[in-house]
Amino acid sequence: MFIYAMFQQYFPYELRGHAHKYTQKLVTYFYPYIQITFHELTGEKLKRSDAYFAIQNYLADHTTATAKRLKADVVKGSKSLVLTMDDHEQVMEEFQGIKIWWSSNKNTPKRPSFSFYPKTEERRYYTLTFHKRYRDAITKSYIDKVLKDGKAIAVRNRERKLYTNNSTKWSHVQFEHPANFETLAMAENEKEAVKNDLIKFSKGKEYYTKIGKPWKRGYLLYGPPGTGKSTMIAAMANLLDYDIYDLELTTVKDNSELRKLLIETTSKSIIIIEDIDCSIDLTGQRRKEKKNSEEDDKKKDPVEKKKEEEEKKSKKGSKVTLSGLLNFIDGIWSACGGERIIIFTTNFVDKLDPALIRRGRMDRHIEMSYCCFEAFKLLARNYLDLDDHELFGRIEVLLGEKEITPADVAECLMPKSETEGVESCLRELVKVLEKLKKKKKQGKKKAEEEGEVNGEENGDGESGESSSGSGESSSEDYEVAGKGRKRNSKR
Repeated sequence: MFIYAMFQQYFPYELRGHAHKYTQKLVTYFYPYIQITFHELTGEKLKRSDAYFAIQNYLADHTTATAKRLKADVVKGSKSLVLTMDDHEQVMEEFQGIKIWWSSNKNTPKRPSFSFYPKTEERRYYTLTFHKRYRDAITKSYIDKVLKDGKAIAVRNRERKLYTNNSTKWSHVQFEHPANFETLAMAENEKEAVKNDLIKFSKGKEYYTKIGKPWKRGYLLYGPPGTGKSTMIAAMANLLDYDIYDLELTTVKDNSELRKLLIETTSKSIIIIEDIDCSIDLTGQRRKEKKNSEEDDKKKDPVEKKKEEEEKKSKKGSKVTLSGLLNFIDGIWSACGGERIIIFTTNFVDKLDPALIRRGRMDRHIEMSYCCFEAFKLLARNYLDLDDHELFGRIEVLLGEKEITPADVAECLMPKSETEGVESCLRELVKVLEKLKKKKKQGKKKAEEEGEVNGEENGDGESGESSSGSGESSSEDYEVAGKGRKRNSKR
């Protein structure tokens, strides 16, 4: 200690670096271990290292059971409390029979700090120690495994988010929708087909690389309102553990802003455009405006006319074109990032441009239809914990005769009070279905009556014309007969 103190005080500063370098070289001849350091802050701007963050997640998941001193922290973006190694703590791990030591350390600068937050001056880092004979196994396999597993753990523990756009910026809230495929009112075979397709896509990184396509997939959900399109999207996100980006096209000014929004989306996400047929005009055709006649223009006050022109100029809508949206879906810019799903929803699929929904852009078309008996049984099990009832037969017949959405069925099956039971909910549904059936019959009968009335009116018109024609002919005959009598009398 005395020698070290004298060395620090009297040894020239310029020579200390050389002394330290040669001392390290001397030690390496006798010390058989290699150390790799991963610093928390890197670069000129001292940005937090992604590698450090991945290692922190990996160690928190794999080594907290053996560490004696732990540090509890709530990491930003994580949905649970994270336990990590405390400073100057060391743990051991084995990889393919190789012993590895991880240690958590920190350095505090000796120079005085004028920061209001002195803790930010600390420099933390992880040190990985292993025997030099295992250099290749650690540097080529183990470190890659740690980084990959750490990123996967971060994705699994993150708070999933629901994003929405305001012009070129995304804002988000926490996504906590409880929907899943088990509670989705849909035919079982169709649900299984969609689930298998989604799972295959999420595991298809190597396959998409092999075939030379961007790792993305498009889905078109179409059907009447209330058939569960939005619920299907939430179930997809929960199944794959993806974030959701709800893109509002009406707030996007032009195609360049649309590209900026696409670049800012992350992987493992679903980009949705709901009611795309109502968002903006994507046909590229100009709407015909009604033109006033010259006389009306002359009658208008010049001041009012100028005011109307200024109002028309101030109303500037979205300039996103069909070409810009197609490039957004499957152009070059769509390859920025991977593992994305793009979903369009619409109530009227016939209104969409065929180029927008062709295979390759919207790879799978899913029709969200009216409630069938199989979907009703699932809703009854979810809402009433009921698998069978004497009214099920009647409901099955009525569902086959009248179309009703799953949302309307769910509203009937949901108890409205503590006293309302299973029987009353089912009878309410039967009542609604019979009412719809009665309306359908009345409408059909009314249409038939109107058709008969129109037929009778047409028949009366034709008979009237024929009778009038016969009247004209009889009067003519009468006149001819009268003239003949006068001639006979003269003779």
